[in-house]
Amino acid sequence: MAIHVLQAFAAFCAISSMVYIMNDWHDRAGDALHPTKRHRPLASGAVSGSSALLLAAALLVIGLLLAASSVMLLSLLGIYVLLNMAYSWRLKQVPVLDVCIIASGFMLRLLAGTVAVGIAPSSSLLLTGMFMALFLGFSKRKAESFQDEASQRAVLAYYPSSLLDVFMSVTMTATLTTYGIFAASAQAQLHHGDRLLYTVPVVIFGMLRYTYQVHRGSGEDVARDLVRDPWILAAGVCWLVIFLSRWF
Repeated sequence: MAIHVLQAFAAFCAISSMVYIMNDWHDRAGDALHPTKRHRPLASGAVSGSSALLLAAALLVIGLLLAASSVMLLSLLGIYVLLNMAYSWRLKQVPVLDVCIIASGFMLRLLAGTVAVGIAPSSSLLLTGMFMALFLGFSKRKAESFQDEASQRAVLAYYPSSLLDVFMSVTMTATLTTYGIFAASAQAQLHHGDRLLYTVPVVIFGMLRYTYQVHRGSGEDVARDLVRDPWILAAGVCWLVIFLSRWF
């Protein structure tokens, strides 16, 4: 099982990297005029377009070879590529749909993980993952709205600030609700006892703290902000301690 998980992880890393390269290749002319994106390898000219395309092709082959033993994993990777190519070429200019496509990428990764371990995901876990991905996507758009106009994405012109607040509130509420349902479910109780129930307040605090940071102009880079904020980091550690308490 471990080898299948590692193969699925490596396959998605290769394919997602290929997608990011193609996105930067497609946007290189516009990025060259952007205040911060102009420092990207393709936009700055540090890497040539032909070299980037060769690397993307190599990553595509590697990803497909790693996933060749699973038709389901290949299908998920194919959907991921199609959605992201459509996003890069046109759909990132369509409000709401742009965030839905970003969220779908996280959901496809989650499904690939369940395929690799051979365990069907619960419906409440899938819903929690979907709403969390949407919450982070709309939070990113909200954070981007605080940038100066020259640095903003074109799609932000269609996102009033108050509307993004509504989207964040709805998706955060849905995330907390479905996570609570999952934590109290018979399946979670069977595998984890009451431990997940005790993590619910921690998750609530973490999401509220992240929302606070977003409204302070942070949140554009989720991974960076999760590590830089000591309270969010402490909430993550607390969640792990509770979840792993059965081994202590």
